Amino acid sequence: MIAIIDYGVGNLFSLKSSFQAIGADTVVTGDEKVIKNAKKIILPGVGAFPDAAKKLSDAGLDLLLKEEAAKGKPLMGICLGMQLLFNESHEYGVCKGLGLISGSVRPISEVIPKDLKIPHIGWNALRIKKESPILKHVKDGDFVYFVHSFYGADCDESVIADCEYGAPLTAAVQKDNVYGCQFHPEKSSKVGLGILKAFCEEVN
Repeated sequence: MIAIIDYGVGNLFSLKSSFQAIGADTVVTGDEKVIKNAKKIILPGVGAFPDAAKKLSDAGLDLLLKEEAAKGKPLMGICLGMQLLFNESHEYGVCKGLGLISGSVRPISEVIPKDLKIPHIGWNALRIKKESPILKHVKDGDFVYFVHSFYGADCDESVIADCEYGAPLTAAVQKDNVYGCQFHPEKSSKVGLGILKAFCEEVN
Protein backbone atom coordinates (compact mmCIF):
# COMPACT_ATOMS: atom_id res chain seq x y z
CA MET A 1 0.00 0.00 0.00
CA ILE A 2 1.20 3.49 -0.91
CA ALA A 3 0.46 6.42 1.40
CA ILE A 4 -0.31 9.72 -0.36
CA ILE A 5 0.40 12.36 2.27
CA ASP A 6 -2.52 14.66 3.00
CA TYR A 7 -1.37 17.85 4.73
CA GLY A 8 -3.77 20.29 3.12
CA VAL A 9 -1.61 21.03 0.07
CA GLY A 10 -1.90 19.09 -3.18
CA ASN A 11 -4.10 17.80 -5.95
CA LEU A 12 -4.85 14.52 -4.22
CA PHE A 13 -7.83 13.37 -6.28
CA SER A 14 -6.08 13.29 -9.66
CA LEU A 15 -3.02 11.66 -8.13
CA LYS A 16 -5.05 8.93 -6.46
CA SER A 17 -6.99 8.43 -9.70
CA SER A 18 -3.75 7.95 -11.63
CA PHE A 19 -2.62 5.24 -9.22
CA GLN A 20 -6.00 3.58 -9.54
CA ALA A 21 -5.57 3.58 -13.33
CA ILE A 22 -2.45 1.42 -12.97
CA GLY A 23 -4.03 -0.83 -10.33
CA ALA A 24 -2.03 0.44 -7.36
CA ASP A 25 -3.35 0.32 -3.80
CA THR A 26 -3.18 3.80 -2.28
CA VAL A 27 -4.59 5.69 0.67
CA VAL A 28 -4.74 9.45 1.15
CA THR A 29 -3.77 10.05 4.75
CA GLY A 30 -2.08 12.21 7.33
CA ASP A 31 -2.28 9.50 9.99
CA GLU A 32 1.09 8.54 11.48
CA LYS A 33 0.23 4.87 11.98
CA VAL A 34 -1.04 4.45 8.43
CA ILE A 35 2.05 6.15 7.01
CA LYS A 36 4.36 3.93 9.07
CA ASN A 37 2.55 0.83 7.83
CA ALA A 38 2.71 1.89 4.18
CA LYS A 39 5.29 0.30 1.90
CA LYS A 40 5.91 3.52 -0.01
CA ILE A 41 5.13 7.23 0.37
CA ILE A 42 4.09 9.95 -2.07
CA LEU A 43 4.51 13.59 -1.00
CA PRO A 44 2.40 15.82 -3.29
CA GLY A 45 2.18 19.59 -3.20
CA VAL A 46 1.05 22.74 -4.97
CA GLY A 47 1.39 26.35 -3.90
CA ALA A 48 4.06 28.15 -1.89
CA PHE A 49 6.96 26.40 -0.16
CA PRO A 50 6.82 28.23 3.21
CA ASP A 51 3.11 27.51 3.67
CA ALA A 52 3.53 23.84 2.79
CA ALA A 53 6.60 23.45 5.02
CA LYS A 54 4.71 24.97 7.95
CA LYS A 55 1.73 22.67 7.44
CA LEU A 56 4.02 19.64 7.35
CA SER A 57 5.74 20.79 10.53
CA ASP A 58 2.53 21.67 12.37
CA ALA A 59 1.23 18.16 11.66
CA GLY A 60 4.49 16.56 12.77
CA LEU A 61 4.81 15.00 9.34
CA ASP A 62 8.21 16.53 8.57
CA LEU A 63 9.91 14.45 11.26
CA LEU A 64 7.89 11.37 10.36
CA LEU A 65 8.87 11.58 6.67
CA LYS A 66 12.54 11.93 7.57
CA GLU A 67 12.32 8.97 9.92
CA GLU A 68 10.62 6.76 7.34
CA ALA A 69 13.08 7.75 4.63
CA ALA A 70 15.98 7.00 6.97
CA LYS A 71 14.61 3.47 7.35
CA GLY A 72 14.92 3.00 3.60
CA LYS A 73 11.24 3.39 2.75
CA PRO A 74 10.74 4.66 -0.83
CA LEU A 75 9.54 8.26 -0.86
CA MET A 76 8.67 10.33 -3.93
CA GLY A 77 7.89 14.03 -3.92
CA ILE A 78 5.87 15.57 -6.75
CA CYS A 79 6.05 19.24 -7.84
CA LEU A 80 6.16 21.28 -4.61
CA GLY A 81 6.53 17.93 -2.85
CA MET A 82 9.84 17.46 -4.67
CA GLN A 83 10.99 20.93 -3.67
CA LEU A 84 10.23 20.17 -0.02
CA LEU A 85 12.81 17.36 -0.16
CA PHE A 86 15.63 19.91 -0.54
CA ASN A 87 17.66 21.60 2.19
CA GLU A 88 16.02 24.98 1.74
CA SER A 89 13.93 27.22 -0.50
CA HIS A 90 14.42 30.85 -1.47
CA GLU A 91 10.71 31.50 -2.04
CA TYR A 92 9.57 34.49 0.08
CA GLY A 93 12.85 34.45 2.01
CA VAL A 94 14.80 31.40 3.10
CA CYS A 95 12.81 28.46 4.44
CA LYS A 96 14.15 25.09 5.56
CA GLY A 97 13.08 21.93 3.78
CA LEU A 98 13.31 18.27 4.75
CA GLY A 99 16.99 18.01 3.84
CA LEU A 100 16.60 14.65 2.10
CA ILE A 101 18.10 15.96 -1.16
CA SER A 102 21.15 18.23 -1.05
CA GLY A 103 20.54 21.55 -2.75
CA SER A 104 18.26 24.55 -2.71
CA VAL A 105 15.08 25.71 -4.42
CA ARG A 106 15.50 28.95 -6.37
CA PRO A 107 13.46 31.13 -8.77
CA ILE A 108 13.71 30.10 -12.40
CA SER A 109 13.81 33.84 -13.15
CA GLU A 110 17.46 33.78 -12.03
CA VAL A 111 18.52 31.51 -14.89
CA ILE A 112 16.06 31.72 -17.81
CA PRO A 113 15.92 34.49 -20.44
CA LYS A 114 13.80 37.50 -19.55
CA ASP A 115 11.42 36.95 -22.48
CA LEU A 116 10.24 33.53 -21.29
CA LYS A 117 7.01 33.34 -19.32
CA ILE A 118 6.88 32.51 -15.62
CA PRO A 119 5.53 30.15 -14.41
CA HIS A 120 6.95 27.53 -16.75
CA ILE A 121 3.68 25.88 -17.79
CA GLY A 122 3.15 23.13 -20.30
CA TRP A 123 4.71 20.10 -21.94
CA ASN A 124 8.47 19.79 -22.08
CA ALA A 125 10.88 17.01 -23.06
CA LEU A 126 12.82 15.09 -20.44
CA ARG A 127 16.57 14.72 -20.87
CA ILE A 128 17.66 11.65 -18.96
CA LYS A 129 20.96 12.18 -17.14
CA LYS A 130 21.23 9.00 -15.05
CA GLU A 131 19.54 5.64 -14.86
CA SER A 132 16.89 5.39 -12.15
CA PRO A 133 14.22 2.84 -11.22
CA ILE A 134 11.46 5.43 -11.71
CA LEU A 135 12.59 6.12 -15.29
CA LYS A 136 12.53 2.51 -16.51
CA HIS A 137 9.50 3.18 -18.75
CA VAL A 138 10.73 6.61 -19.91
CA LYS A 139 12.70 7.40 -23.06
CA ASP A 140 14.95 10.38 -23.55
CA GLY A 141 12.82 13.10 -25.14
CA ASP A 142 9.49 11.94 -23.69
CA PHE A 143 7.22 14.86 -22.81
CA VAL A 144 5.78 15.59 -19.35
CA TYR A 145 3.69 18.43 -17.92
CA PHE A 146 5.22 21.20 -15.80
CA VAL A 147 3.77 24.04 -13.73
CA HIS A 148 6.42 25.83 -11.65
CA SER A 149 8.25 29.08 -10.97
CA PHE A 150 11.03 27.60 -8.83
CA TYR A 151 13.50 24.78 -9.48
CA GLY A 152 15.98 22.54 -7.72
CA ALA A 153 19.47 24.09 -7.81
CA ASP A 154 22.93 23.05 -6.61
CA CYS A 155 21.91 19.40 -6.84
CA ASP A 156 23.85 17.97 -9.79
CA GLU A 157 24.72 14.76 -7.97
CA SER A 158 21.03 13.93 -7.53
CA VAL A 159 19.65 14.99 -10.93
CA ILE A 160 18.36 12.04 -12.97
CA ALA A 161 16.55 14.14 -15.60
CA ASP A 162 16.28 17.76 -16.61
CA CYS A 163 14.48 19.85 -19.22
CA GLU A 164 15.37 22.88 -21.31
CA TYR A 165 13.44 26.11 -20.76
CA GLY A 166 15.95 28.73 -21.82
CA ALA A 167 18.29 27.03 -19.34
CA PRO A 168 18.60 23.51 -17.93
CA LEU A 169 16.02 23.04 -15.16
CA THR A 170 15.92 20.09 -12.77
CA ALA A 171 13.07 17.76 -13.72
CA ALA A 172 13.68 14.69 -11.53
CA VAL A 173 16.03 13.74 -8.71
CA GLN A 174 17.04 10.67 -6.75
CA LYS A 175 19.17 10.03 -3.70
CA ASP A 176 19.02 6.39 -2.61
CA ASN A 177 15.36 5.66 -1.74
CA VAL A 178 14.22 9.29 -2.09
CA TYR A 179 12.87 10.46 -5.46
CA GLY A 180 11.38 13.66 -6.79
CA CYS A 181 9.57 14.86 -9.94
CA GLN A 182 9.23 18.59 -10.58
CA PHE A 183 6.62 17.85 -13.24
CA HIS A 184 3.21 16.27 -12.60
CA PRO A 185 3.17 12.54 -13.49
CA GLU A 186 -0.57 12.46 -12.87
CA LYS A 187 -1.03 15.08 -15.64
CA SER A 188 1.56 13.62 -18.02
CA SER A 189 -0.49 10.98 -19.84
CA LYS A 190 1.15 7.59 -20.53
CA VAL A 191 4.65 8.81 -19.68
CA GLY A 192 3.54 9.98 -16.25
CA LEU A 193 1.62 6.79 -15.57
CA GLY A 194 4.76 4.88 -16.53
CA ILE A 195 6.72 6.74 -13.86
CA LEU A 196 4.11 6.00 -11.21
CA LYS A 197 4.01 2.37 -12.37
CA ALA A 198 7.79 2.11 -12.12
CA PHE A 199 7.65 3.53 -8.59
CA CYS A 200 5.18 0.78 -7.70
CA GLU A 201 7.02 -2.02 -9.53
CA GLU A 202 10.70 -1.40 -9.12
CA VAL A 203 11.13 0.55 -5.91
CA ASN A 204 11.07 -1.80 -2.94
